[in-house]
Amino acid sequence: MAEMGSKGVTAGKIASNVQKKLTRAQEKVLQKLGKADETKDEQFEQCVQNFNKQLTEGTRLQKDLRTYLASVKAMHEASKKLNECLQEVYEPDWPGRDEASKIAENNDLLWMDYHQKLVDQALLTMDTYLGQFPDIKSRIAKRGRKLVDYDSARHHYESLQTAKKKDEAKIAKAEEELIKAQKVFEEMNVDLQEELPSLWNSRVGFYVNTFQSIAGLEENFHKEMSKLNQNLNDVLISLEKQHGSNTFTVKAQPSDNVPAKGNKSPSPPPDGSPAATPEIRVNHEPEPAGAATPGATLPKSPSQPTESPAGSLPSGEPSAAEGTFAVAWPSQTAEPGPAQPAEASEAAGAQEPGETTASEAASSSLPAVVVETFSATVNGTVESGSGAGRLDLPPGFMFKVQAQHDYTATDTDELQLKAGDVVLVIPFQNPEEQDEGWLMGVKESDWNQHKELEKCRGVFPENFTERVQ
Repeated sequence: MAEMGSKGVTAGKIASNVQKKLTRAQEKVLQKLGKADETKDEQFEQCVQNFNKQLTEGTRLQKDLRTYLASVKAMHEASKKLNECLQEVYEPDWPGRDEASKIAENNDLLWMDYHQKLVDQALLTMDTYLGQFPDIKSRIAKRGRKLVDYDSARHHYESLQTAKKKDEAKIAKAEEELIKAQKVFEEMNVDLQEELPSLWNSRVGFYVNTFQSIAGLEENFHKEMSKLNQNLNDVLISLEKQHGSNTFTVKAQPSDNVPAKGNKSPSPPPDGSPAATPEIRVNHEPEPAGAATPGATLPKSPSQPTESPAGSLPSGEPSAAEGTFAVAWPSQTAEPGPAQPAEASEAAGAQEPGETTASEAASSSLPAVVVETFSATVNGTVESGSGAGRLDLPPGFMFKVQAQHDYTATDTDELQLKAGDVVLVIPFQNPEEQDEGWLMGVKESDWNQHKELEKCRGVFPENFTERVQ
C-alpha cells in the first residue's frame, strides 16, 4: 500500500509539472503574439545583465589565472633543468661548485613557494568567488518561471471575471491560485533584487584583492630571484678570473691504423727560410723507405710524432688500395741538381692523379713526409672526395666521427646513433640542403655490412659526435 501511495504521489507530481510546463509554454506564445501582456521589471533586467557580465568576466579571469599558473610551473621545470645542466658541467675542481649547487637548490625552492602562494592566495579565492554564481543563476531562471506562472494565473483570473457567464466558484479558485503564484514570485524577486546589486558591487573589492596578491607575490619572487642570480653571477665571475687566462688544449684521438694525423699543413723549414709550396704526389703503392735523398733534412709537421723516422711508412704498410699522399718540401741541405725541379714538375704535369709510381718517388731527390689526407692537388686544382679511390670507404668519404651520446632519429633521413658508433662522413649531394650543425654520413658498421650508400646514409647532429680521423 505504501508503494502504491508513493507511486501515486510521484505520478501526480509528474502530471503537475507537465501541466505547469504546458501552461507556461501557452502563456509565452500568447505574450509573443501580443494577446497577453507580460510583467516587466526593467531594474531587475539590468541587474540580470550585470550578473551575466560579471559571470563572464570572472570565468575568463579564472581561465587566464590557471594558464598563468601553468606557465609558472612550466618555467619552474625549465629553470630546474637548466640548473641541473649547470651542475653537471661544473667540474669538481672549479671554484664555487658548492655555492652554485646551493643557489640551484634555493632557486628550485623559490619557484615552488611562488607557485603554491599563487594557488592559495589567488586561485582558491577565485574559485570561491565564482562558486556563488551557479546558485544565483539557477534562482534567476526559477524566478523567470514563477513570473510566467504569475502572469498566467492573472490572465486566467481576469478572463473569468470578464466572461459573460460568471462562475463564482471558478473565480474564487482562480483568485486563490493568483494570490499563491504572486506570493511565490514576489518572495524570490525581493531576495534577488537585494542580492544581485550587492554581488555586482563586490567585484571591485575582489579584483583589487586578487591582483594585489598576484602583484605582491610576483614582486617578492623577482626580488629573491634577483639575489640568487646576482650570487650566481659572482660565482661565475670568480671562475672566469681563475680560468679565463688558461689555455685549454684539445687533443685529437689517435686513429686505429695511422699513428699520426696528416690533416694539417706541414710547417715551414726550421732554418727560417721562406716557406715553399709543398708538392703533393698521389701514390697508390707504399713509398719505399729509402726514397729520400741521404742527408736531407726533413721538416717536421706539427701533427706528426717526432719519434717516427723521416720518410718511413708506419708499421703495418697500407695496401695499394689505400691512397696516400707524399708531401715534400724542397730540401735545404740536399745537393742541388740541375734537372731535378724540372723533372719533378714534368712528372706532376704528365701524370694523372694516382699514376705516380713508387719508382718515380724514389728517383726524386726531394724528401717526402707521408701523411694521410683526403684532398689532392693536381695541376694546380683541388679534387675533393679522394676516398673514392679507397675500396673500404664510401665514395666522397671525408673523415670519421664517433658518437659521444645517444641520438634518437626523428625523421626517416636521420641516423640513429648510440654512444661509441663510428660514422663515416660524406658530402651532401646538394650542398644547399645542408643545415647548420648537421652532417651527412653512414655508420661504419652498416657500410662494412651492406656497402650500399643509398640505404645506409643519413644526416645527424654534429655536436653529438667527436672527430676521430
